[in-house]
Formats: sequence, C-alpha cells, structure tokens
Amino acid sequence: MFEKITARELAERQDSGTSDYTLIDTRPEDSYEAWRIEGAENVPFGPGETLSEDQHEKIEELANDNKIITICGKAATSTRLASELDANGFEDVAVVNGGMRNWNSLYETAHVDTENDALCIVQFQRRAKGCLSYLIGSKRTGEAIVVDPTRHTDQYITTAAKKGMTITAVLDTHVHADHISGGHDLATRLDVPYYLGEKATERDIDYEFDAFADGETIAVGDVEIEVLFAPGHTTEMVIYRIGDEAVLTGDSLFLDSVGRTELEFGEDAAEEGARMQYKTLHETLLELPDEQTVLPGHVTVNNNGTYENASPGNLVGTPLGDVRTQLDLVGLDEEAFVERMVKNVPEKPDNYETIIGINRGKETIESSRDATKLETGANNCAA
Repeated sequence: MFEKITARELAERQDSGTSDYTLIDTRPEDSYEAWRIEGAENVPFGPGETLSEDQHEKIEELANDNKIITICGKAATSTRLASELDANGFEDVAVVNGGMRNWNSLYETAHVDTENDALCIVQFQRRAKGCLSYLIGSKRTGEAIVVDPTRHTDQYITTAAKKGMTITAVLDTHVHADHISGGHDLATRLDVPYYLGEKATERDIDYEFDAFADGETIAVGDVEIEVLFAPGHTTEMVIYRIGDEAVLTGDSLFLDSVGRTELEFGEDAAEEGARMQYKTLHETLLELPDEQTVLPGHVTVNNNGTYENASPGNLVGTPLGDVRTQLDLVGLDEEAFVERMVKNVPEKPDNYETIIGINRGKETIESSRDATKLETGANNCAA
C-alpha cells in the first residue's frame, strides 16, 4: 500500500538535501513547465489512465531504486499513479496530500539581524509563490505591526504571541496583483488600524483604511518607521524605512530587479509608470544609506522551483549597497530604463485582474478553495 505524506514532510526532505527519493509530477507538460517543485520529474498521467509499459520503464529509470513520491495539482492523478505503481510492484511509493495546492500554502520564516536589541523583524516566506511579509515588533513594549500579510493570517497572530507581542496595526505597501492580501481581514479580525499609502484613495477601494502621507511615521515601541512614497509598480506604492536598520521595499525594489509597471497602468500607459519607477529608484531608494538592509515584497521563484537569490528559510535581504552594485538597471539613463521596462514585459501573473479586484474590495471569493485556485503559481511582479 502506498503512503500519504504532507507538503511539509516533502519540504523537510527537500531541505535536508537527501537524494533518496524521486519526485514525479503527473500534471500536463505545460503546467509542469510553467511552475514546479525543484527536482521534480514530469510523467504526465491522466485520471483514467493505467500504467503503460513506457511509463513503467521511465519511472523505474528515474527512481533508480529510490522512494517514489507523486504529486499533481490537488492529488487526484498523483494518487491514481501511486496506486498503479503499488499494484505494479513498486514497493516504496508515497503521494503528497493536497498536491501543488498544499505546496502553494507552505511558509518558512527567517529572522533579520539588527543593531537594536529591542527590535524584532521576522520575514515570512510563502515558499512556492515567493511572497514575503513581515512582523516588526518591540521586545521592550510588546507592540508589533504586520506588513504585507497574505491571506493565511493565523501565522502572524501565532508568531507574535510566541514572541510575547500584540499586533497593533497592519500595513500594506500597495494593492497587490499576484496574491490575495490578508491585510484588511487581519486588521478587522484584530480590530486594529489598517494602512495604505494616501494615493490609494484614488484607486476606488471599497473598504476603510487609514492613509499614510509621504514622510509620516508610525512607532513600534521606540522604533520609528518612516513612510516614503514610491510610485511606479503602482500609483500608491509606499516603502517603510525601519530606522537605520532596514527598508521594506514592497514591489518597488527586489534584490535582482524592480517592480513591473504595466499591471495597474495597462500596456498603453506603462511608460508613465516606468518614469515614476525611475524617479522612485534614483530619488528615493538609492538615496538611502548603503548599509540599510533591503527587505523586498517578493523573491524570484524560477519555473523550476528554485529561488533566484536565496533558499527557503534563509533570509531574503541584502544591504542596499550590494543591490546598487548588482542591479544593472541602476546604470541606465531614464530613456533606456523606460525602454527596458516597456519592451521587456514578462508574462503577467495568473488571474491578476481578478486578484486586484479582490484586493480593492470590488470582488469577493466564495471559499478558501477558490482563493487557492486563483493564487496557484509563482509570483510574477518583477520587471
């Protein structure tokens, strides 16, 4: 009989570096090529199929006497394949419960080293999508805020409680396009203020929020967090500077790129967003001290499941001076920068228009299952 394992158990195997298993992804080839788990091998297998001789030989060759773990979108065809493998003499077979949908809901955490011993910064990493969110707290006063939370909000409350802290406010850097924000829901649940940048008042948002002005500050214990206007990716984008320690850059600046500019503006007005982005990069972001740690809103997750600049559970963050040196966009003049942003447009995030509508309060989702379908796949917000 084949075994059932959780997505977390698969992650632990992957992170341990063990090579004693082979992961078989049964989804169609196009789904596999678009987004998969690192190291997965593709053997497409339909819900009504039986194991063919060619499939038997291919899997036997791939496994090379290792344990076989099967996965698909939601564990339907992968369970079918696991059953077939078990019936055909494969002795060590497992299937991942919930498939890629459960994999898409896994989170890791990393702690940010700070000079201020009373300051606590925790980075939450949504493993498969690369979405990053933050808990910023004062060990002295027990106050904390959450920035850019995803819809899985329990983890922020639980982490704060474990650290002896109470969440007193929730902040978003902007209206997200690649995932459903948990910001408004978390603030409502905790009965605390929810903040966006003041330009969000121009985006026809159907729920209440407090608007941050450029240069305004919010205190967490004795730490002042400064709000800086940073339009480009969106018109209302803001970044949050945590004293001299770090800056939460949202989707304005990543470790390897900047935020794309046509998701809100549209293809025809993408140049306008690109010029905003250029100004933000050179007049706001690069004016900050090189020693400040850049903590972005996303990490690039490649189609093959690997992280571009880190690995799951390790901090996604680096000094601004290093980003300045490594990012080739920094050296471009405005016209070359705009041309690069407008002409080199990557594939848009899945369902981004619907997700933006949900995050503006214009559309609703009926269930967690529907939300999971909408969010499937890695983020794609970088230029």
